[in-house]
Amino acid sequence: MVRVTIDGQEVLAPKGQGLVETAASVGIEIPVFCYEPRLGPPVGACRMCLCEVEGLPKLQAACTLTATDGLVLRTARTSEQAAGGQSAILEFILLNHPLDCPDCDKGGECPLQDLTFRFGPGSTRMQFPKRTFDKPIPISPLIALDRERCILCYRCTRFSESVSEDGQLVAANRGAQSIIATFEDEPYRAHFSGNVLELCPVGALTSTTYRFRARPWEIQNVPTVCGLCPVGCNVWATTREGKVARILSRNHPEVHEGWLCDKGRFAYDHLRAEDRLRTPLVRVRRRGFEEASHEAALDAAEAGLRAAGSSVVVAFSGGETVEQATALARIVREGLGSDAALLPDDWDAALDAFRAPLSAIRDADVCLILGDDPVVERAPVVDLWLRAARRAEAEVIAVNPAGDVQAAPGSAAQVCADLREGKKVPTELRETAKSLKSAKRVALVWSEDDPTGGRHVGALANELHENGRAEVAVYVLPRTPNGRGVATAWYTVGEGRSDPPGEGEIGALVVSGDEAASDPRVADLAARASFVLTTAMFQSELTAWSHVVLPGTSYLEREGTYVNLEGRPQRLRRAVVPFGPDELEWLAQLAERFGVAIDPWAAPTAAEQADLPPADEFAWSRPDPQAPPGKPAGPGLELVRIGALFSGAAVERIPQLQFQRPAAEVELAHEDASTRGIAPGEAVVVTSNGTSRELRAGLNRKLRVGVVRIPAEHAKDFGDRVQVSRLSTGESR
Repeated sequence: MVRVTIDGQEVLAPKGQGLVETAASVGIEIPVFCYEPRLGPPVGACRMCLCEVEGLPKLQAACTLTATDGLVLRTARTSEQAAGGQSAILEFILLNHPLDCPDCDKGGECPLQDLTFRFGPGSTRMQFPKRTFDKPIPISPLIALDRERCILCYRCTRFSESVSEDGQLVAANRGAQSIIATFEDEPYRAHFSGNVLELCPVGALTSTTYRFRARPWEIQNVPTVCGLCPVGCNVWATTREGKVARILSRNHPEVHEGWLCDKGRFAYDHLRAEDRLRTPLVRVRRRGFEEASHEAALDAAEAGLRAAGSSVVVAFSGGETVEQATALARIVREGLGSDAALLPDDWDAALDAFRAPLSAIRDADVCLILGDDPVVERAPVVDLWLRAARRAEAEVIAVNPAGDVQAAPGSAAQVCADLREGKKVPTELRETAKSLKSAKRVALVWSEDDPTGGRHVGALANELHENGRAEVAVYVLPRTPNGRGVATAWYTVGEGRSDPPGEGEIGALVVSGDEAASDPRVADLAARASFVLTTAMFQSELTAWSHVVLPGTSYLEREGTYVNLEGRPQRLRRAVVPFGPDELEWLAQLAERFGVAIDPWAAPTAAEQADLPPADEFAWSRPDPQAPPGKPAGPGLELVRIGALFSGAAVERIPQLQFQRPAAEVELAHEDASTRGIAPGEAVVVTSNGTSRELRAGLNRKLRVGVVRIPAEHAKDFGDRVQVSRLSTGESR
């Protein structure tokens, strides 16, 4: 700790701490534009933080200085020289800045506007015409750029370069001619592009979906949690006139550090989709569906479930709140006497011994990624934490068909077993094993749909912790936003779970949420069920099988609890009112008919409903080191389906997000493409199970030979192996 004097006030601060934070700790503000600690080391570009330092002849940029013993700093509050410097900086910034605050979307919440009123000159001395540019420039369907408002703080380019590492935003030209542009003037297509909208301290970068839609004095901001992936990013839902107008980040430094993916930021408008279900539907013989009152739909649901007896299966989507999942579990278990359920993500409670915040990834010495699914598509913010770890000189090792260590598809369990073997480690894993053995802090990330995944990665974590004396954090990435909370709710209500019958007729199927419709197991059960009760926001193939369809709600219309992939319970707050009763209300009404008492509202705090088992010491029962036998090899190439982040009902209904959806592309290893005479970008025919589809060829030099990767939505009806041939010949080679 060192002693620093700021405006005559003595401050005790950690040595090396930035002076902006040091001053803020005692309530002294040093105004900034370019400074943002999350972007890395300060660059001192805007000079707004000029202060007087005792012993130095000129004003200094305070954001670039750190706390040292005996340093004496005077800000604009006590130094006329510093006040004059800040006023001059603002005068130069406003030299060509358009004074269009009444028209600018940033007006009313603009740092430049605020600081000009507080520190800037009261009038202008400039009488000549200001510089103008063409505006707005659509750098993507989501973001518009007004160059004449830009003050060249470089926050956006630094984010693109140092945080998301996509390198798509750049500063073109030099000196007074510098402008912000996209690399090669290509559209800004990246998973995290929307973060530059919040980073921009002026109205230069604005959202096309929010532009001219609301003003700061007309809106309300509701604190809630994003419900579109398992990370559980904290957000503000901005509402106007009862509708969601935008989503902003609400910084949680341990979960997402204030960054949001574009799906979480822009996919809110699906609430107002034209094809959304707004009233209950009941099937009437020979006439299809008819709209019904809420009470009539509940009557039909009760009759169908009573007729089914205990032959009932419930299929969860993983998007329910803990309270909704608990209510549905109690109806099925206590009211109907069934324990058959499909859980989208099961959870091994033993892994709670290795719980850690997501921010711990950044502090690890070695990060090992296991599984075939790209982390950025499954839990995008986790990918940012892994990039931060790499920048902090951690060793990040991905073991998958296109990873740093190429592994066969579906071999993650075998990799865990091999890494526990010590001297018998296969050649390709020896360097990885050596790195794990020498590391003191290890982060293990499992990114794959494998119900035994927790058992295998847990055994590896236990081995590293007990024999290597390492601090180990385990992150199993669920496929759904609240899969972990739903699984916890199911097992809290009762012990055990039975799988649905593999064949034969079943009495009733209860489907909760649109996401469950994409599960092929659910479609099979619906075809065999005498009665199907579905909750959904939109019509689908599954609702066509249903006998009663109740309108579902979005996470923005719910009160309750979500449990993220860390096991952290977080409060979900209703931003807008749904069209009718939400799921918890009608579940309470349905439960009452079966003699089960359920509160129709969520608990006041998350902890009351979502406490997870404590992270006590746990003695792992070692699993069999032999992984399940691999899939038999056959003709063609082995297919890995990629579940893309920008997919699903929410994304499909946002026109501005369509350019982010996965391309109709098959990704091949360079050697496989070469032997087939396939060039990058060439049209090819992919054939499997009697189904053919025309796709574009993409080459990946890191992809394992004999493996192809295709986005799941373009690989429907394909088997485990595919044939790829040039479109021009139509023949497989």
